[in-house]
Amino acid sequence: MKSIRLDRTLITLVMGLGGIFFILPFVWMLSASFKPELDVLTYPIQWIPRNWNAAENYREVWFGSHPFTLYYWNSLKVTIVTTAFSLLISCMAAYGFAKITFKGRDAIFLVVLATFMIPHQAILVPQFIMYRWIGLFDSHFGLVLLAASGVLGTFMLRQFFMGIHNDIIESARMDGANHWTIFSRITLPLVKPALATYMILRFIWTWNDYQNPLIFLRSEALFTLQLGMRKFADANGEFYSLMMAGAVSAILPLLIIFLIGQKQVIEGVAMGSVKG
Repeated sequence: MKSIRLDRTLITLVMGLGGIFFILPFVWMLSASFKPELDVLTYPIQWIPRNWNAAENYREVWFGSHPFTLYYWNSLKVTIVTTAFSLLISCMAAYGFAKITFKGRDAIFLVVLATFMIPHQAILVPQFIMYRWIGLFDSHFGLVLLAASGVLGTFMLRQFFMGIHNDIIESARMDGANHWTIFSRITLPLVKPALATYMILRFIWTWNDYQNPLIFLRSEALFTLQLGMRKFADANGEFYSLMMAGAVSAILPLLIIFLIGQKQVIEGVAMGSVKG
């Protein structure tokens, strides 16, 4: 018993030290964003700034020559709409593949799943040509459509829908419920952890996406935060304090989303490991 407690204590200490080690770069970034430029690279490192310059640094980031307010609004709009569409489409597809019996269902699902093995870079040129042809190039709606249907989300949510016992669905059908009623009122509440997990993952993936905006956007007024960070870095790359203030601003929504939804993510992963 004592050896088990000792092992757990050692593991906890090692994991704690590892966590501190991995969080140090973020702490330095946060500290540097509050400092004047001359104090950023002082040695030894001043973890707590002696001279504070946070107001000037963040004012330049948000309201300077390349204001983050525009880029933030564009990223929020694209990310929220993409996440909502992707969640809806993936949920409906997952329910159909898991709980609706029709001819060729499994074969179609395998075809859908096989598309996940195609590298996204391999279809960029056809997508670019198609978007120019149908008029979706250089638009936020085009970016939303690119990620509106997620194969990974369909696969992940299907596993959770398959964990719902068929007797529940049959009982609802005997009471006169159609598939939409069963889907929206019975099965969705039972897979809330999985929905929260995929929603958070899709939000993070879309927020961090750099490749699609780079290729499918040309107007600066439509630039997302990732492209805005690139322009901001080109203009202020020699000022580390401004760069760190911009980086802190860029990852702030992701930290908020993760802190709010980390419980649902852990619960969803745990449920998947049991049911899958």
